[in-house]
Amino acid sequence: MFKKTIMLLALAGVSLCAAAGELRVLTHSSFSLPKDKLAEFEQQAGVKLSIIKAGDAGEMLNKLILTRANPIADVVYGIDNTLIGKANAAGVLEPTSSKVGRSVAGVALPGAVAVDYGYVNLNIDKAWFAKNKLPLPASLDDLAKPAYKNLLVVENPATSSPGLAFLLATIAGKGEAGAFQWWEKLRDNGMKVVKGWSEAYYTEFSRNGGARPIVVSYATSPAAEVFYSKEKLSEAPTANLLLKGGVFQQVEGVARVKGGKEPQAAQAFVDFMRSNAAQQAIPTEMWMYPAVDGVSLDPVYKHAPQPTAFSNPKLDAMQAKTAGWVSRWTRLVLKSGN
Repeated sequence: MFKKTIMLLALAGVSLCAAAGELRVLTHSSFSLPKDKLAEFEQQAGVKLSIIKAGDAGEMLNKLILTRANPIADVVYGIDNTLIGKANAAGVLEPTSSKVGRSVAGVALPGAVAVDYGYVNLNIDKAWFAKNKLPLPASLDDLAKPAYKNLLVVENPATSSPGLAFLLATIAGKGEAGAFQWWEKLRDNGMKVVKGWSEAYYTEFSRNGGARPIVVSYATSPAAEVFYSKEKLSEAPTANLLLKGGVFQQVEGVARVKGGKEPQAAQAFVDFMRSNAAQQAIPTEMWMYPAVDGVSLDPVYKHAPQPTAFSNPKLDAMQAKTAGWVSRWTRLVLKSGN
């Protein structure tokens, strides 16, 4: 009898663990939220989180598409407005909504739930420009002038999210023909192309010991510089260069994965990402603006005022033409491909 009771208790314990389940969350490599907030979600939702980081957002989506017959996740965070069309066309997302919070005006993703947004634009090293007594470029066209030769580093749009966003901004701002003519001039003026943001910002940017004082980065980068500085700074050592046709608004979202094993827990995670706990943490964890209206920002965000204008192609154009634009850019700028 004693042994039978122990066995029944053990089986009950197993069934309880099974009931709690595992929620598989697919994210890009930049996903970050406080461990205590994630633990609170686990407790409230009765699940164990399995965070699967899958590299860049584009790489993450490709993995989701390749495994759609047997999904590797139940919910996905980090698909943005450059990729949502591709995700919807591939049929990997369950149309998702949330009643938690009111979104910031204009911040939305079709078929997914907006979590955060930000801006890709040029950053400059203030000390370099002051030391060299060179005026800041006043337009994208100025960057093609001899005075700015060998000063710019950009990320390859085929391998980098900010690189792609910046390419899209120039196409929306200058028109397709004008943008590629501009990129050709930049190529001839010594622009350097690297694989990703980390290499551009932490290796090539002059603020971090490189030789290039202009880099494609984010509107929040100056605030992050102050936040992570070992010394107390009253102003950021970098600044945003918000040139017409050179600012892209990126919106990131969360959605349930079609065919996921835990649809109820996945919806709970969607709502969690819109909750005050997650939204308050996003600005200094992932350096994006919260998508829910009315969320207060850390004071360091005084160094990251939002751009008042940006250049985004329409979503349907991004879905239909981005692959062709990237291929054309690669042939023109890197002189590779057919």
